[in-house]
Amino acid sequence: MNRIVIDTTDNTKTLIRLEGDNSTDEIIEPAKPRSQVTLLLVEKMLKKNNLRPQDLDEVFVNTGPGSFTGTRVGVAIANALGFGLDIKVNGSKLREALPKYS
Repeated sequence: MNRIVIDTTDNTKTLIRLEGDNSTDEIIEPAKPRSQVTLLLVEKMLKKNNLRPQDLDEVFVNTGPGSFTGTRVGVAIANALGFGLDIKVNGSKLREALPKYS
């Protein structure tokens, strides 16, 4: 199972994490216009791990608390990926859902 995690709630960084069956990979980028870099980071993560979007089974998105606009960007991208790939989208406060989140 491959799950992509999107966190755009922090004003100082954007986090994209890929969680696979046996591995976890993460990209953290300094704050930039999240609406312009988040989807590119997802694409970069998939290429780095030799995956296609169709290989994803789930999208998880941080729903806050945090920047309102950043949260909207992350949720919109997660919903678009979920709709386009016909996979489930889950959202929660990231720190509660993923204890290993740093």
